[in-house]
Amino acid sequence: MTKEPSGKRDRLILAARELIHSQGVERTTLADVADASGVPLGNVYYYFKTKNELVEAVVNSRMQEMTDLLDTLDFLPSPVDRLKGMIQAAEAKVDEIVESGCPMGTLCTELEKRDDGLAEGAAALMRRHIDWVASQFRLMGHEDDAAEFAVAFVSGYQGAAVLTNALRDPQILIQESRRIQRWIDSLATSAG
Repeated sequence: MTKEPSGKRDRLILAARELIHSQGVERTTLADVADASGVPLGNVYYYFKTKNELVEAVVNSRMQEMTDLLDTLDFLPSPVDRLKGMIQAAEAKVDEIVESGCPMGTLCTELEKRDDGLAEGAAALMRRHIDWVASQFRLMGHEDDAAEFAVAFVSGYQGAAVLTNALRDPQILIQESRRIQRWIDSLATSAG
């Protein structure tokens, strides 16, 4: 659940996040964002001189969302619980993923196709995610395989999110979530 934004800038970013997720960066205009946020179009330019500045704010917002999730997961008692919590967080968004794909994954994929420098921020978002997952595998005792396992973990549910969205089938993500959790359990018993 997203809390109600307090200021115009926050409302603009929230509206841009939702529009970019549902219809993509290319199809989202500043006028669309102004309309969805209830902020007059002329005021948008006070906060964001260009669409790229607004998209960059969306990337930063997604990075903060990731950081908040990781901070919450870090309170769980074990790396197994934290990894399962991560995949369960993705599963909890299955309806959103069916409709528009993974918010972070689709944003990163779309920005990578652009030639405006925004891909670097999106790549940092994915790197932050993969690095955290790798740290959990290291804590489980899989030092040598942590990076490889992290990529398998993230690509497993990102791939499932793509298929879930493309086929409009929530069971794909749910089944992959269960498979990943069983894999984590098997790695926990084989750690050493």
